[in-house]
Amino acid sequence: MTLLLFIIILGLIILIHEGGHFFFAKKMGVYVYEFSIGMGPRIWKRQSKKDETLYSIRLIPIGGFVSLAGEEVEDDKTVPKSKKLQAKKPWQRFLIMFFGPGFNFISAILILFAIGLFFGSPNMDPILSDVTAGSRAYEAGLQEEDRILEINGHKISTVDDISLYIAVDNHKKATTFKVKQKDGEIKTIKVSPKKQEKDGEVSYVYGIGMSGAKKYGFFPALEYMVKKTGSLFKQMFKTVQYLFTGTIRVNQLSGPVGIYSIVGEQSKGGFANILYLIAFLSINVGFLNLLPIPAFDGGHILFIIIEKIKGSPVKPETENMIHTIGLFLLLALMLYITFQDIVKLF
Repeated sequence: MTLLLFIIILGLIILIHEGGHFFFAKKMGVYVYEFSIGMGPRIWKRQSKKDETLYSIRLIPIGGFVSLAGEEVEDDKTVPKSKKLQAKKPWQRFLIMFFGPGFNFISAILILFAIGLFFGSPNMDPILSDVTAGSRAYEAGLQEEDRILEINGHKISTVDDISLYIAVDNHKKATTFKVKQKDGEIKTIKVSPKKQEKDGEVSYVYGIGMSGAKKYGFFPALEYMVKKTGSLFKQMFKTVQYLFTGTIRVNQLSGPVGIYSIVGEQSKGGFANILYLIAFLSINVGFLNLLPIPAFDGGHILFIIIEKIKGSPVKPETENMIHTIGLFLLLALMLYITFQDIVKLF
């Protein structure tokens, strides 16, 4: 069941992403050779009678693509020049490339709203609902109903911020909490977490908890959607930043094997948890694809921006070569991350 759920979730996210590229390519009049979900050999295909596109599903349920005329180096004489990608205006190509990630963002936002509306909107306020008696946090002076304003100098807006900044803390020094207590007094409190090791996994325990209370209704769902979306984007920005600064190491990232494990855990929490995972992964996929890295959508957008600045397009051969090199580097990174995920399982 976990494997089936994993394939469905990944396939849905890829379908949404590639569907965005496909929709705008069609709208802009670009010839689409193939719309494929998955990678590797085809296990199903259908040639549309209404248009020129071949629709297919491939064996490996990771990735997918929309093959557009004009992306290839060799000129295809069978396709009219007006229907090729490079014949379109920069703003049209931008929309085609952007709305793969764009559809991921839109779907995630709608899913988060649906979660809040049908399952309740979790409280996002960074207010402590529990401080365990005898814990390090309790001994340092943190109290229930304290609103956390800052952690190690970082501004805290939601409960997700608390998890983020505690997770990236190196724990070699005490964590500094700036809090507003229920009487309005603002205090700065240092907490040295308790180190624990179980089954080879090291964790640091503070002894604090957040409220799991939910609100119901249209407007709480709308508020939750806005706050949670902003929170997830902030986490992605910070993760990329911390990767460049070395705060987060590459071997801490998760690939398909890691996602498979997460799917198994989340499925135990019910349908709302599965929906949240889809929204979370969809924003991750969209955000990462917009990074200005060769072979990513953001890499293609970067070349469109370069074209606007210099007044002429980069040679297709040069752009394709750069994207190909980038693709091989990304595949190498993916293999490394997958290997690390497998190691973690054992």
